[in-house]
Amino acid sequence: MSILRRLRASGPRLLPELDDVKLGRVRRQLNSPGIPGQGSIQADQVERLLQEAGTDWDRRSHRLGVLAEAAAPSGLARSWRLRRSGSADALVFEGWVELVRGRHAGKMEDARAAADLCYAAADALPDDPSPWVVLLGILRLMRADSRELFAVWHEITARDPWHREAHLQMLRYLSPEECGSRSSQLEFVHTVRAGVPATAPAVGVELTALVDEHARTVARGGVEGLLARRQWATHRAAGALDAALAGWPRPGHLQYAAALADLNLLGYALVQAGRTRESTGVFELIGDTVTPWPWSLEGDPLRQFGYWQAKALG
Repeated sequence: MSILRRLRASGPRLLPELDDVKLGRVRRQLNSPGIPGQGSIQADQVERLLQEAGTDWDRRSHRLGVLAEAAAPSGLARSWRLRRSGSADALVFEGWVELVRGRHAGKMEDARAAADLCYAAADALPDDPSPWVVLLGILRLMRADSRELFAVWHEITARDPWHREAHLQMLRYLSPEECGSRSSQLEFVHTVRAGVPATAPAVGVELTALVDEHARTVARGGVEGLLARRQWATHRAAGALDAALAGWPRPGHLQYAAALADLNLLGYALVQAGRTRESTGVFELIGDTVTPWPWSLEGDPLRQFGYWQAKALG
């Protein structure tokens, strides 16, 4: 079956798990209506999925983030930790769930307790960057001093130099909307760009920063907002798009857990830059798996994605 026929049959879908089929199966279980005794079964499913990732920190982080989002409305994380007090996975999972709840509320209910879960998990899992990644997110949400964040940042990069989630957290922390400035964000992007391998999970940092900058300009409105697309013609933006186009759309080139999210990012950036004709290979690789961001910047993500995909593949 051709990819075009498959797309028309199923249509675009928002799948937090992206192409991780096992993760999607467990996520749907966590989102299903609760029945007596289901909590322990769900906890076992989460634990097996995390253990299966082993020392693939990128895959483990992706699974933790998706499952924590699914479990946030329930008491699963706490009950798992209380039932299995010696489980390091239960500790880091509850810490991530608390971070998700904090993001939704705009503040942490008990930041110290959540941080203590992270420290306990870090002691039990000395090689795993995940507890430090959660702690980085907590500090960012609290608008903590940059010295605290960079101390945690160094703990993460010592264990996983190109951790995707950690790089995106730092990028947003250093933005003018949070605790940094445009210059501090640009400096961070320049440092990452100078060293990141072409297939590393953090390879999308520069393009993420450019999309953030585009959205920032549009939000300001006025003449500047109307001319925001001109940013994509600058040497810096055009160079980043050219570099991504040279490698990302090749099948099998990007193999990290959130590769489809970065392909969505590239597809969005190309159409915003008026380079829709060049995005065909990107939309073919994406298939029907849509990420809310950045498509939601223009409205309903499924509608926006479907419109541009049809133009690219039509």
